[in-house]
Amino acid sequence: MSDPITPFVPVERGISEHRPAHAAMRAAGPLVRVEAPAGGPAWIVTEEDLARQVLSDPRFVKDPGMAPADWDPRVSGLERPVAEQMSVTTLDGDAHAALRKVHAPMFSARGVSRYYDRMVAIARALLADLAASVPAGTAVDLTTDFTIRFPLAVVGDVLGVPAEHVDLAISACRDLFNPDPAAFAAALAAFAQLADAALEAGDGVAAELRDRLPADTGHDDLRYLILVIIFSGQPTMEAFLGFLVANLLEHGAAGSDRKALDEFVQEVLQRQPPAPFTLWRFTAVEVELAGVTLPPGTPVMVDLFGITVDPDRPAGGPDLMFGAGPHYCIGAQLALFQMRALTEVLVNDYPHARLAVPFADLRQIDGGGTLGGRLTALPVVLHGEDRRPTAS
Repeated sequence: MSDPITPFVPVERGISEHRPAHAAMRAAGPLVRVEAPAGGPAWIVTEEDLARQVLSDPRFVKDPGMAPADWDPRVSGLERPVAEQMSVTTLDGDAHAALRKVHAPMFSARGVSRYYDRMVAIARALLADLAASVPAGTAVDLTTDFTIRFPLAVVGDVLGVPAEHVDLAISACRDLFNPDPAAFAAALAAFAQLADAALEAGDGVAAELRDRLPADTGHDDLRYLILVIIFSGQPTMEAFLGFLVANLLEHGAAGSDRKALDEFVQEVLQRQPPAPFTLWRFTAVEVELAGVTLPPGTPVMVDLFGITVDPDRPAGGPDLMFGAGPHYCIGAQLALFQMRALTEVLVNDYPHARLAVPFADLRQIDGGGTLGGRLTALPVVLHGEDRRPTAS
């Protein structure tokens, strides 16, 4: 009997190495049974056509209330059930469509593009501060602060959160993963403070969201919707920006115009998809899938990473990096514009920036659970002579 596939365990590996479980799951078939991080059996879809079917099938729902009763929400990464909390990430059907329609104009490419020049300015200011903090030729580790600070500074600016609250946002995001209940409660209180600050400022997407929602929307629900916007992309963006910068400094972009930068970002996304899996879905009724009968309440997710990097996958087709179907990531354009803005600043402002260690020596680690890998360190020389480190 073969060993069970374990995709949710800590693994350290080189920057270009994939988590071994992705290839193992792909080889095992289109639908693979695994042990969920919160315990018990779960199923992972590894084949693209089947994944698109699941992501568009209303029998697979996002409501955490359908999760196994013994799952710890903190371990499984679940939000509160729909019956307790309105959220664009957990609602389904008409209720989800209505709430998504409220968000859509603000997070479309046109809506996000309004903030692009400010994203560039934020990246420029943060990198300039880092470059000025050390002598020329000295490395700074971008994973220490920059890769979390930049995306939270951007999303705060878009929402209308005053810039002086970025440190509060950083601590709130980190404490959401803290096993200490007091730290978790402090994080929720911090998010409420951030939401109120944005609403009081009144000059960003938070205020637009308030004005677009039904008049009877409660203040706590509004706060929570803002929390979701702040946090939902933070773990993946923080991790992916490290890979983006490392690949840029190692391989370079084909040009400095925005078309070339977008193409470069897409290339890195194909090599290092930002989300390894979709969020959990649960069967609302009994479902027959790939020859397997799944009873109601069965946990299912899609292996986005494994499907994207499948060496046998045809090139040129639509990707699954941000999901598909009704729950296609509503923040995809916000993420893509941030990636382009950072790439533009590095290419144009720091033409001699380089990695302080060989690319092959960079390491990434998975902490276990459903999140992907992140670099353990990213030492970069922003200002210095134009040379590259030699391989060790």
